[in-house]
Amino acid sequence: MAEYGISVGQRVAVIWDSSSPVEGLKNMVAKIQALVGPESRVSVENIDQLSHSAHAKSSFDVVLSGMVPGSMTLHSAEVLAEIARILKPGGCVLLKEPVAAQIGDNSRIKTAARLLTALMLSGLVEVKELQKEPLTPEETQSVQDHLEYQGNDLLSVQIEGKKPNFEVGSSSQLKLSFAKKSASSGKPAVDPAAAKLWTLSANDMDDEGMDLLDSDELLDSEDLKKPDPSSLKAPSCKESGKKKACKNCTCGLAEDLEQEKKESLKPKSACGNCYLGDAFRCASCPYMGMPAFKPGEKILLAENNLHDA
Repeated sequence: MAEYGISVGQRVAVIWDSSSPVEGLKNMVAKIQALVGPESRVSVENIDQLSHSAHAKSSFDVVLSGMVPGSMTLHSAEVLAEIARILKPGGCVLLKEPVAAQIGDNSRIKTAARLLTALMLSGLVEVKELQKEPLTPEETQSVQDHLEYQGNDLLSVQIEGKKPNFEVGSSSQLKLSFAKKSASSGKPAVDPAAAKLWTLSANDMDDEGMDLLDSDELLDSEDLKKPDPSSLKAPSCKESGKKKACKNCTCGLAEDLEQEKKESLKPKSACGNCYLGDAFRCASCPYMGMPAFKPGEKILLAENNLHDA
């Protein structure tokens, strides 16, 4: 058992499956118990019941899975994750599993590379292959019968992995320093002459020899004149002879056309006598009923007067 790295006082878990010989399992557990001492307990768990064993996290220093001589144990991702959970930080796992030389039709049989990857994905570190050897004809026949594997390229690989020296979900405070670095920190020094070129102090502003421009002197009399609103209108519409204003017109053509439309809607006298009074007005005169007014005087008509009676 020295090759397993087990020492006195450690807690060890032995995982077996239906392919594990009973006598081999008993002998292995007895040897481990004698090695760790009577005060430590060796737990024996079936691989199918491991997730239901209710072991607390970080319970074991060493986990041995598939290490019973004659075992053909396959480890799923769930089993590997549970093994990583019950291991103590810094704990070690040793497992043995039959693998194929190349990927075949049976997805349950992994290659050695895929088994190493599965162990790392479960959270283990320092994963390495310790031993690889071909199966005996009896072991090959057992795998073919139990796993319905038809290939003859089976190997037995033994792998070791460790749990990191921290628990999953643990946290640690980072020590960050935001103090300014000293001159001895390796930061290149700034040339004082170069720094002075880019520095403007209050003393520089009081220098009588410095010529400052008055912004008002930059404007002449023409710049201060208020522009004619007509000159601000874009001449493009009117100059092109367009009869219709553009959408979102800004040149003033839309306003001019609107004014012309209003002028065309004003009532015009057919007889020229509307301003004299009702005695001189036509029967359909819009000014009927209104007092006489001077020619050219602006008269506001009610809206209902603009319709024929």
